[in-house]
Amino acid sequence: MIGPTGAVRVMVATKPVDFRKGAEGLAALVREEMKADPFSGVVYVFRAKRADRVKLIFWDGTGVCLFAKRLEDGEFRWPRVQDGVMRLSAAELSALLEGLDWRRVHTAREVAAPAQPS
Repeated sequence: MIGPTGAVRVMVATKPVDFRKGAEGLAALVREEMKADPFSGVVYVFRAKRADRVKLIFWDGTGVCLFAKRLEDGEFRWPRVQDGVMRLSAAELSALLEGLDWRRVHTAREVAAPAQPS
């Protein structure tokens, strides 16, 4: 998949939006509804009323990118519909976009490096 990886910040709008909106309309929602900067490099995720559709917008340094996906079979696993925003990790976003249950993705545990070879 083409898209952000690593330490990227991902913000999910938990309330469905009008999916007729393009990149500019979604950027306006980020600015007005989420009170955030759509040009900050954060990936903003939007859902439709139908749970099988997702749109992402993000600034890649040269322009606003719009990514849209519709699942042919099944639905995306979404958080409860409510007003607000929630944060996902890059791994959770990847699972969401694959149609998997992103809530089952766990952050990597930090393991202390051994002081001496064993």
